[in-house]
Amino acid sequence: MLKRQPIGVFPGTAGFFLLPPIKNADTIMPSLLQGFIPEPCPKEWQFFLAAIQGEPVERVDELLPDTKEGHFNRFILYPEKSHYEKAKSMLGGDLRLLLDAVAWRLNMKQEPPRYDEDTADEIRAFIMATHAYEAFQNNSWTKGIQLLEEAAQIVNEISPIFSARLLSEVAATKQSLGMVDNQLVELYKTALSLIERSPFDVMRAELTFQMGTAYQEIADSGNKTYYLEAIKCYNTALKTYRKETYPENYAMIHMNLALSYIAMPPNAHNYHLKNAMAIQSLREALRYLDKENHTDLWCSATINLANALQYAKSSHIEDNLWEAVALYEDVLKVRKKETDPHGYARLVANQGTALSHLGAFSSAVPKLTEAKQIFEELGDRESAKVVEDLLQEIKLKQEELSKK
Repeated sequence: MLKRQPIGVFPGTAGFFLLPPIKNADTIMPSLLQGFIPEPCPKEWQFFLAAIQGEPVERVDELLPDTKEGHFNRFILYPEKSHYEKAKSMLGGDLRLLLDAVAWRLNMKQEPPRYDEDTADEIRAFIMATHAYEAFQNNSWTKGIQLLEEAAQIVNEISPIFSARLLSEVAATKQSLGMVDNQLVELYKTALSLIERSPFDVMRAELTFQMGTAYQEIADSGNKTYYLEAIKCYNTALKTYRKETYPENYAMIHMNLALSYIAMPPNAHNYHLKNAMAIQSLREALRYLDKENHTDLWCSATINLANALQYAKSSHIEDNLWEAVALYEDVLKVRKKETDPHGYARLVANQGTALSHLGAFSSAVPKLTEAKQIFEELGDRESAKVVEDLLQEIKLKQEELSKK
């Protein structure tokens, strides 16, 4: 049995695999735990390389050695009772604990296995993470977070990539629970520092993007200077999430970029630029969002683009306004009053506002009147009052025009 195992280092199936012992394994393992595959890869580990490269399960299975590690890995590939029992008959000690932890994650055992201080660090961390997931299932969020943090600390030095993956789960969990503050940002920074020298560019980009969303949430809550930090994170993530290879991620990042630009406090130097950058990012996002497959995201990006165009300072304001009207109309074909009356009313109100700016009062008034009625039905008096004030302004303008 190897002294160390690269559990949790590589994404996907390979992150669960055990490696059989080979000559000079102790000299190879430190680099492997940093995410680097030895070149050439030992023939006994070819199955591991095949899994990392995304080869078919059948090919990985063919390459598995007839060892206790091989039977453990076959259970990972084919999580069936027969494979579990075969692996169980061959394993003992730490590897038996690891097998049962995996079996729990695959819903084949009722509770995760116990462990003690003598359990190998990376296996103990894996089992502790399993107990954390069990705590999450029971809504014991604090306990689960604490277990993940302890697990990350245990493998911090021997397996920094595994530690970073555990910390990224802590960060994602905290963020989903609304625990967004400077400590969360520091958590992302710690995870990023642990993978700084690794080959995992996509993991680095994902963590950087998530850190950007944390900055953005903090900025939305009051610390407006953090919008610039969010924008830096998004631009860094875009170096990896290219439109050719990751179109959905690329579009999502551009949406967040746009929202950060829009929300940034305006000043004499950035007012026109930030709006132009937001429009550019939203147009870019829409090039890679499919209306049928990403309906909600497409609607959000289209509405934000229409809103940005409506209030953009430009030499072709009228063109922008007509484009905004058309964009609102596109979304109205998807977003129905019956399923989202509030969103529908806001959309119609925005379209009516754009039409009023164009002086197309005969088209604007019916739209605004419909929006006002829906807001009143929903009890949203504030929104109804805003629309009513605009209707009064239009009425006054129409009266002035009729006198000329």
